[in-house]
Amino acid sequence: MSLEVRLSEAPWTGPEPEFAVVAARPVRYAAAPMLNLDLQVSEPSGRQVYMIALHIQLMIEPARRSYNDATRTKLLELFGEPERWAVTTRSLVWTQLDVLVPAFTGTTTVAIPVACSYDLELAAAKYLYSLPDGMAPLALHFNGTIYYRDEAGGLQMVLVPWNKSIDFRMPVSVWRETIEHYYPGTGWAAFGADTLAALQRAKLDRGLATLDATVAALLGEIEAGQTDEADEADEADA
Repeated sequence: MSLEVRLSEAPWTGPEPEFAVVAARPVRYAAAPMLNLDLQVSEPSGRQVYMIALHIQLMIEPARRSYNDATRTKLLELFGEPERWAVTTRSLVWTQLDVLVPAFTGTTTVAIPVACSYDLELAAAKYLYSLPDGMAPLALHFNGTIYYRDEAGGLQMVLVPWNKSIDFRMPVSVWRETIEHYYPGTGWAAFGADTLAALQRAKLDRGLATLDATVAALLGEIEAGQTDEADEADEADA
């Protein structure tokens, strides 16, 4: 049995889907930190949609929210001095997603899994980590292929219109709850291979159990050395 597939060349008569994110929530059981965006897909004409092979570019739009002084300080590394933010607060790519929307008529909702990295070398993670509360301004840009049956029963394909984009204000608490669930009370930092090897040697030399304890000990030694230098300078001045 063969299935005829034709690319529509007639004026646009195919489905015209509309998109909206209706919720964001942590995923409790996954191999890595993950949250779901619940994406509502609607086809107002009531035409049956066979499937949508959807590609989504998920962006963060930093210019679309306000920041207090403490948050501006945390974001200096990303955007520079606040007086330049009109130029430097450009869109940040969070991730690219491929999603299959199954057959529906009217409206359906699909869960879109979004990986949440805690690598603070990544701009998106650094930005979200810096926000204390409120909303993270997101934008979703869609493209892909819509499959549907025409009046004769043939399977047709049309592209998702290029101008399909939506905004979503995600509660920062969702991202924080997700990270805290998978990494309770911890943070992550990337080390170069040589730096990691040096930390391992320092850990063994000091008889410490973890790299965290090693970094804390090294920072303590640096602080103690600075205090000693300050004391010696005071004595010399006296």
